[in-house]
Order: sequence, then C-alpha cells, then structure tokens
Amino acid sequence: MRRDEHRHRHRERIAEVRAGSQPEKVPYPIRVRQAEVVRTAMVGSGLLRVTLGGPGTDGFESHAPDEHVKVLFPEVDPEPCLPVQDGDLLKWPKPSPTSREYTVRRYDPESGELDLDVALHDGGLGADWARAVTPGTLVPVAGPPGGLIVPFAYDRYLLAGDLTALPAIARWLEELPRTAAGWAFIEVADASEEIELSAPRDFEVHWLHRGSAAPGTSDVLARAVEAVTVPPGERLYAWVAGEAGAIKPLRRRLRDDLGLGKADQDVTGYWKLGVADFDDEH
Repeated sequence: MRRDEHRHRHRERIAEVRAGSQPEKVPYPIRVRQAEVVRTAMVGSGLLRVTLGGPGTDGFESHAPDEHVKVLFPEVDPEPCLPVQDGDLLKWPKPSPTSREYTVRRYDPESGELDLDVALHDGGLGADWARAVTPGTLVPVAGPPGGLIVPFAYDRYLLAGDLTALPAIARWLEELPRTAAGWAFIEVADASEEIELSAPRDFEVHWLHRGSAAPGTSDVLARAVEAVTVPPGERLYAWVAGEAGAIKPLRRRLRDDLGLGKADQDVTGYWKLGVADFDDEH
C-alpha cells in the first residue's frame, strides 16, 4: 500500500509541474531489475536499439524524455556485485559495478518493452555489448532515478545534440504538444545516421553533417545554435547534450546572448573525448 500511495503522489506531482510554469526534478522509486533482451535492431546507421522486456520490466516508470537507466556490467568487475533495494532507493556497493547510462527511448507498459538506443563507436563497452548481446540474455538495469519535468508553457523549445543525444531528442519531439514550436539541431556523420522523427508541425528540424570530422571534434552544432534568433518577448527552453567540450560554448551562448536562467536550460555533457564513463556534474 505504501508503495502504491507513493507512486500516486509522485505522479500527481509530475502532472502539477507539467501544467505549471517552471521545470522541476521529480524523483520516483528507483529499482534494479533483471530485464531480458527481446531483440536488437539498427536505427539508422549509427544507433543500435536493444529492446528489453520480460517480468523484470513490470512496473517500470518513465516520465521525462531525457531520463536514463544504468545498464550494469558486473561480469567485467573483479568482484561482481549489484546494488540492493533500500526502500525507494538503491544502496550501491563500493566500488560500484561497471555501468553505462542510456536514455529511455521508449517504454510500453502494455508489452513491458523498454527500448535503449546505443550509439555505436569503436572500442566502447556499451557499443560492444549491444553488438554482441542476444535475445534471452538477462541484463541488470537500474533506474530511472526520476526526471526533469519541463512544463509545456514555453513559447519555443531549442533541442540540440549529437548522435548520443538523438534518442532523447527523438522522444522530446514525440512528447511535446503538437502545437509546440522551436528548433531541433542534430549533429550526425552523414545522411545514413538520420532517422525518422515525429516533430510538431511548427518545429524546424536541422540535420547537421560533420563529414570526415571525428565525433566530438566538429563545431557544426555550436555554429548552428549560435545562429538562432528568438522572437522578442517569447519564452524559450533549451535542452542541449553531446560531447562535453563541443557543447561548452553553448552554455555561454544560452546564458549571455539568449538570457536564459538556470531553470530554463539543461546543458549536459553526455560524453567526453578520451574519458570512459564520463559523468558531467554540472
């Protein structure tokens, strides 16, 4: 009963924030689950979708387009150990098990299927796992720990990121009201990495090709966002994610040139060149 009441309360709070005027992080119960791989499939040439399901995904919750789960890889650790349930939180062992974070691309409560879109790059633990994993494999998954709930009260939305941010941007575009307006800028290598998106009619979607430049070394995303002009008097929310160094100039642009306060923007380094399992504590 206590768990059901708690779930009801946080869902009510999510609805209140969504109908309000200011974004707010709303936590909800965190679980560690043994999910089962159902299938894998390419999404464009750059993302590999791993669909999880089985009894382990029962009761999963997903309320924000950029929230994440941790896929755990205890088998690569010298002393494999998973977190344990501690009320509505998880108690993590020290050292923590090896993990990688992935955006919740989709969760279907009817089928229990959970989609994680993994950006493929050579030498990455997560990418190698996604390429090799087969249906029936059990995968420990922790989270989500809650999500940043953004109201639908803004006049325009600015979404920008590289391939690693594409799953979140795709979900943002699906879940925004069909009357929403704004821009989506997505950096990819070339047209083969572009995917079908369900954007509101008044959204401008721009695919930015970096060509032969290595991921994280191009300025095409920063230059595109810097060229945005917001109509006078309109309220803007900006969400930006990608390689930490490449998006750093955009923090200043959003703050100084577009005048966005902390509540009206979320800029996150999803990864950093040369750093494994990068964590952007911004």
